Amino acid sequence: MSVSPHPLYHDASSFLEQIDSDWAALIAEVGPCTIASNEDREPHEALMRAIAYQQLAVRAGDTIVGRLLALYPGVHFPSPAQLLETDDAVLRGCGFSFRKIATLKTIAEAARSGLVPTRAQAEQMSDEALIERLISLKGIGRWTVEMFLMFTLGRPDVLPVDDFGVREGYRLLKSLEAQPTPKALHEIGKPWAPYRTVASWYLWRVPRKRAGIMK
Repeated sequence: MSVSPHPLYHDASSFLEQIDSDWAALIAEVGPCTIASNEDREPHEALMRAIAYQQLAVRAGDTIVGRLLALYPGVHFPSPAQLLETDDAVLRGCGFSFRKIATLKTIAEAARSGLVPTRAQAEQMSDEALIERLISLKGIGRWTVEMFLMFTLGRPDVLPVDDFGVREGYRLLKSLEAQPTPKALHEIGKPWAPYRTVASWYLWRVPRKRAGIMK
């Protein structure tokens, strides 16, 4: 599978560090943006992987996905048809909750029907069009689709305002008493366009020691 940095990200750091001295210091400390997108990953796979890791530590998610992949030797990732043919009890044995199993099968059915687009189709759709279509699926929220846009399609201007880490990063960056609300962050982040994906990446990495959290 090909994973490579988005070509626009080379210019993003230079753009963002011009916002103010806080951004300039953050970028100098963190270094160049190394965010990468999975160029060959199909939307159904990206969404299913996101569901697998939802509300879990990375190691736990890795274990569950590894067990899932072991069910289908010889393939990179199960097709929608293969997933639908797999008994729920078998998926439960991988570590999926009943709710996640239902969501996985919803995604598989939607991919088979065409509601979940192919990679080629998704590349031709706008961010909002993809969000609107995919959040119609039970168990898929806006944040999940935003992660798909950022890390699978490599869209450069996504700001996940509901993400705790992004809001907390901004609070630390600006030494605020409280996190901005999602609505407030949406307005705050407008000047970061067209690189709000990269801005989010940096906010996830605000060093605690810069904000006086660690000594």
